[in-house]
Amino acid sequence: MTVFEHAGKLLVVDCGVLFPEEHQPGVDVILPDFSFLRDRLDDVVGLVLTHGHEDHIGGVPYLLRERRDIPLVGSRLTLAFVSAKLQEHGIRPVTVEVREGERRDLGPFDLEFAAVNHSIPDSLAVGIRTAAGLVVHTGDFKMDQFPLDGRITDLRAFARWGEEGVDLFLTDSTNAEVPGFTLSEQELTPAIETVFRTAPRRVVVSSFASHVHRIQQVLDAAHAHGRKVAFVGRSMVRNMGIARDLGYLTVPDGLVVDLKDLDKLPDRKVALVCTGSQGEPMAALSRMATRDHVIRIGEGDTVLLASSLIPGNENAIYRVINGLTKWGANVVHKGNAKVHVSGHASAGELVYCYNLVRPRNVMPVHGEWRHLRANADLAIKTGVEPDRVVVAEDGVVIDLVGGRVAATGKVPSHHVYVDGNTVGGATEDSLAERRTLAAEGVITVLVTVDPDTGLSVERPEFLTRGLVQDETTFDAVVPAIEKVLAKAARDGVDDQEQLEQLVARAISTWAHRTHRRSPLIIPVVMDA
Repeated sequence: MTVFEHAGKLLVVDCGVLFPEEHQPGVDVILPDFSFLRDRLDDVVGLVLTHGHEDHIGGVPYLLRERRDIPLVGSRLTLAFVSAKLQEHGIRPVTVEVREGERRDLGPFDLEFAAVNHSIPDSLAVGIRTAAGLVVHTGDFKMDQFPLDGRITDLRAFARWGEEGVDLFLTDSTNAEVPGFTLSEQELTPAIETVFRTAPRRVVVSSFASHVHRIQQVLDAAHAHGRKVAFVGRSMVRNMGIARDLGYLTVPDGLVVDLKDLDKLPDRKVALVCTGSQGEPMAALSRMATRDHVIRIGEGDTVLLASSLIPGNENAIYRVINGLTKWGANVVHKGNAKVHVSGHASAGELVYCYNLVRPRNVMPVHGEWRHLRANADLAIKTGVEPDRVVVAEDGVVIDLVGGRVAATGKVPSHHVYVDGNTVGGATEDSLAERRTLAAEGVITVLVTVDPDTGLSVERPEFLTRGLVQDETTFDAVVPAIEKVLAKAARDGVDDQEQLEQLVARAISTWAHRTHRRSPLIIPVVMDA
C-alpha cells in the first residue's frame, strides 16, 4: 500500500495483505497500518488497484470500513474480484473502471494507465502527474512477449513517459535477483499437457484462485484429453465464475461440472482445480493431504502444484506434498517439472525498463530487503545516480521536491493482525505468548495463603500443558515459592498482583535452571 500526497490530497495505490508465517500463530492475514490515514480519510480522493491479487486488494474491505465511499479505480476484472470480496463484507463500493491508455483526474492527480503482463489478466501500471512531477508505478509486472491473452506490456507507454521525463519510478522488485528474462507462460503448456496425457487416474491441480491464465491452460489440457473439470474451494469457484462471465476465461461447453457429478465418471476422465498451493491449512489441498476433505486422494492420482513457493511457506508446502505422497499420489511441482513461471520481471527486464524510461529517481517496491537492494543496484548500473535511488521500509516518508527524492520522516507503520473477527487485537506480545505456549508449554499454579501471616497454608497445586512431568517434578520448586512468600510477608507485601508476580518469577527461574525451559506461567494467589 502506497500513499501519495499533493496539494493536501491523498491518493492510495493498492491495499493488500500479507499472509502469516509460522511465527505468527492464529493470525489469518496481516493488514497495512491505516493509522496515518485515519485522521485524513476525507482527503483521500481514490484508491487505485493495479491488479486483483490478494496482496494488492485483500486489505480493501478493512480500509473501506473506515470510509465506505472511497472511489476504487481499476480494470474490469480487478474491480469484479474486489467487488465480490466486498459483498461478503456487506460493502457496496464506489467503482471507477479504467482501461489501458485512459487518463483520469482524481483531485490534483492526473492518472494515466498502461497495460502490463502479470500472472493475472487486466494488470495496469499507472502514471501519476502532478504539478510536482511525474511518478510511474509499475505495479507487479513482467514482459512476456507471448502472453496467453495476447496483451503485452505496453513499452510504448513506458517510452512516452520516459520522453516526458519520469521524476520517480516505482518498480516491482520481486525477481530483481533473478538474472535474464522471465519465461513466457506458453513455456508451461507442454508440461501441463504431459500431466493430463499420462495421468492414470484423477488429476488434481492446485493454483492461486486468481491465476486465470494458469487455469485456462489447465482447462485447455483437460478438454484436449477428454476430462471433465470441477472447481473446488469457495474462492476458486467465485473467481473463475467471475472470469468466465466477463470473458477472461474461455470454457468449452460441458467441460466444467459440479463436484458431485464427478462420482459418475471414471477416474481417468476427471480433473479437479482447487486452492491450497501455498500449504494454507484450511485450503482444499491441505485438507486432502490430511484426509479432512470429501475428495480422498488415492493410489495413482496425480497432483499438480501449478504455482511458485512463496518465501516463508516452504515447510507448509512440503508437509502437504508429503501428505499427498503418503496416500499414493504422484505430486508434480516446480521442483520436478516446468509447471510454473513467475509473474514478475527478472533482472534483464528491469534493466530494459530503466534504459527505456531513464528515470531521474528510483524507488524499488514489492519484495523483501534483498530484492529491493538488488533492484536498486540494477538502477544504479543503468546510470541512475546512487543518491537518487531510495530503498525505504514501510512507513518511511519520501519527498519529491525540485526533481529530487529524499527520505524525510516516518509515520506509524506496524503490522495489523486479523485474528478471527478481531482486527488489531492481536499484538506482538500476544503472539509471543502463543509461541511460548506452542514451544514451551504452560504452568498454572494455585497458591493458597493465610491472609494474616501471608504464608502458604498448603502445598501449591500445579496444572500443566505441554510439559513432560511426573509426581515429583515440582517438589524442588515448592520451597522456592514458600521462600518468596515468607520474604514478601516480612516486607509487608500483601498485594495479590505483586504476590503473583513473585511466584511466577520463582517458578520461571526454577524452570529455566532445572529444565532449560521458559513456559508461560499463570499464577493464582488466593486467601484461605
